[in-house]
Amino acid sequence: MPADLLDRYKIFSHIPQETHSLSAGSPFSAFRQGEPVVLHGYIGSSASLSKNLYFVQLLSKDGARSIQIVSSKASLPDKDVSADQSIRKLPMHTPVAIRGLLRKRKQQPEQDTGEMEKITSVEIDLLSVHPLNEFPPDIIATPDTAFSADQRHLQLRTNAGLRAALAIRSRIGLILRTKLAELGFAEIETPLLFKSTPEGAREFIVPTRRKGFAYALPQSPQQFKQILMGSGIPKYYQFARCFRDEDLRADRQPEFTQLDLEMSFAGASEVMNVIEDLMRLVWSTCDLGQLPAEFARMTYTKAMSQYGSDKPDIRLGMQISRVDDLLPGDLTTKITPIQDPAVEAFSLRFKAMPESDSSVACTRDFISQFLESPEGTPFVNNPEGGPGIFVVDSTKPLQGLQALGFEAAERIEDSFKIEDGDLLVLQARHNRPFSGSSTPIGNLRLSLHAAAVKCDLLEAPTGFAPLWVTDFPLFSPMSQTEPGQGGNAGLAATHHPFTSPKTSEDIDMLMVDPTKVIGDHYDLVVNGVELGGGSRRIHNAEMQAVVMQDVLKMSPERLAEFSHLLEVLRAGCPPHAGIALGFDRLIALMLGKQSVREVIAFPKTGKGEDALVKSPGLLSEETLETYHLRYR
Repeated sequence: MPADLLDRYKIFSHIPQETHSLSAGSPFSAFRQGEPVVLHGYIGSSASLSKNLYFVQLLSKDGARSIQIVSSKASLPDKDVSADQSIRKLPMHTPVAIRGLLRKRKQQPEQDTGEMEKITSVEIDLLSVHPLNEFPPDIIATPDTAFSADQRHLQLRTNAGLRAALAIRSRIGLILRTKLAELGFAEIETPLLFKSTPEGAREFIVPTRRKGFAYALPQSPQQFKQILMGSGIPKYYQFARCFRDEDLRADRQPEFTQLDLEMSFAGASEVMNVIEDLMRLVWSTCDLGQLPAEFARMTYTKAMSQYGSDKPDIRLGMQISRVDDLLPGDLTTKITPIQDPAVEAFSLRFKAMPESDSSVACTRDFISQFLESPEGTPFVNNPEGGPGIFVVDSTKPLQGLQALGFEAAERIEDSFKIEDGDLLVLQARHNRPFSGSSTPIGNLRLSLHAAAVKCDLLEAPTGFAPLWVTDFPLFSPMSQTEPGQGGNAGLAATHHPFTSPKTSEDIDMLMVDPTKVIGDHYDLVVNGVELGGGSRRIHNAEMQAVVMQDVLKMSPERLAEFSHLLEVLRAGCPPHAGIALGFDRLIALMLGKQSVREVIAFPKTGKGEDALVKSPGLLSEETLETYHLRYR
């Protein structure tokens, strides 16, 4: 340890208290010439005009504003010269306390340079500077420095956009909390140390020192909020931390935040109305425009058939239609090996080309490049058959659609209103009821649109288009990648096993053909992003047991894992419904960010790691022994 370290650290026990905050709205709207002030902040850019005159920008604590500090030996000859020497030596990003005198500057407008607002009405004549922790010379931090994930603190420190996103996130959270309180919702925290139950996703397990026993981190507060409904809490919400051991992608993190709410004596419409009110309030408060007075609604089947996705971006157009009944049999066999397939189609029209360019040639060049690109090759190599591609060309027989035959070409021309240069895309799939989140042609539709925008052949979509997607299948075929509820019926709950069938007809169908049962489930989708999902719950213990035991064929051992919930439902639990909104996704969507990592202070990487703190970490032999664990 350096001999003088303790003595040097003692000075931090007496940091001058600031008199004005640069982060405040108008810190110097009323001031006296020569008024003594103390400011806290960071050293910014500087300029030395001579050995007697030095200028430096003092950045506010949030990095959003700056004010000029003037160190002038000539103007204050009796001041401590060491202050001038000290401030000249300080590197950028050093936190400091500055003592000085306020001085009016020549009249000039406030400068807002986008990320940084410069206060230009006043400046500070330096009296003394107190470095609070000098920025080390081995860290290079310039406006062009790109810090890696293991330097997240420097990413945040030097990136005003990241800090602004966190500030907006905080503001939106406060808006939502305030409104929910006005609506009579109580904010209630639920436990993070839960137990393992087969809700649908893989869980994170927390071992204990009690041999053979472990907690599980909650996938969501689903069961606890239903317990609250049976406990006499009429309206609940929380900003809940949720944990799922899933494969990661741009909109997924192993731990994430959701706005979770539940209402007793309520159904789908009541919950949807609350959410619409919240979204309209947030959008208008954040100057993002007005959302519609009533959000559009679309069934799952319609979304999948017209857009090929259960979270459609309806701004794009390009609606999909079934065309297999129009096509000659020999063409169908050329585009797919599937017997009796469903064949779907959509058309894409690019924006007007310059007169010197041929729209047909531009379309041909675009689609050729796309199909050969990394984005296009998965569609070409689809084992169910690649896409059928047609470029409308009035100089060719049947406008380039001759492979379709006269009748089909004529009817498709009428249906899609095609013009020269339009792109017509056909894609086959198995002719069976929809399941899952997308179809091959739906994925192709999105990829083609994104590629066309990138090539400046289409304008990027603007605005916000909220949509409720409803009437999902209550059960779906089991997937190899999702554990489901572990039953023996070959089925899993599409969302979770607590969702109620929607109608009396659906209840009748439960024991006849559960694959045809519609759940009273609703997803909120905005611009192709699923912001959240909710449902009316099964509030009757006997019905809940029937779904788990008789429909999903869960074993008695699995059913016992939900005994606590069944007991709550048995005790006169009222009807209830709720929803969970992905708060990270909401903020990313509102700010136009491509990844939720851009709106989370300390996100995990694509490998599920925190590169800054180096988590997850290896367990020592001692820890393994403490928790009765061993490597296999």
